[in-house]
Amino acid sequence: MVEIFVDADACPVKEEIYSVAARHGLSVVVVANRPQSVPKDLGVEMVVVGQGADAADDWIVEELRPDDIVVTADLPLAARCLERGGRALSPTGRIFTEDSIGGLVATRNLRADLRGAGMVSGGPPPLSSKDRSRFRSRLDEVARVAIRGA
Repeated sequence: MVEIFVDADACPVKEEIYSVAARHGLSVVVVANRPQSVPKDLGVEMVVVGQGADAADDWIVEELRPDDIVVTADLPLAARCLERGGRALSPTGRIFTEDSIGGLVATRNLRADLRGAGMVSGGPPPLSSKDRSRFRSRLDEVARVAIRGA
């Protein structure tokens, strides 16, 4: 059975994930460095990992099976999931693919260097209702494909 793993410490679309998972009968595993409130009535599992910088990422990659879905804004984690045969998408609804992830990681690294040099500042804007709707639609699409693939 396909599972949805949520890199949860900074995930703004958990409610949307729960909604799509319930519609498809998929289980959700929320992975974070500290406990978070999850809906028990939907069968959502909360996993608290150690405090290391990549503890949640490492746990997700270790548990991931082909066709499982990972929701993350962390590009290196998305790349690792794709390498393991999983599917990954961002909280903004961007579906990561083998073709796109290399360029995205390279751009991320360049922006980190520019931020370190003080040439770029700020982060992404808050999610709008349109962003949330796009995410829900894309997760629904990825879930249908994953279920067929499994």
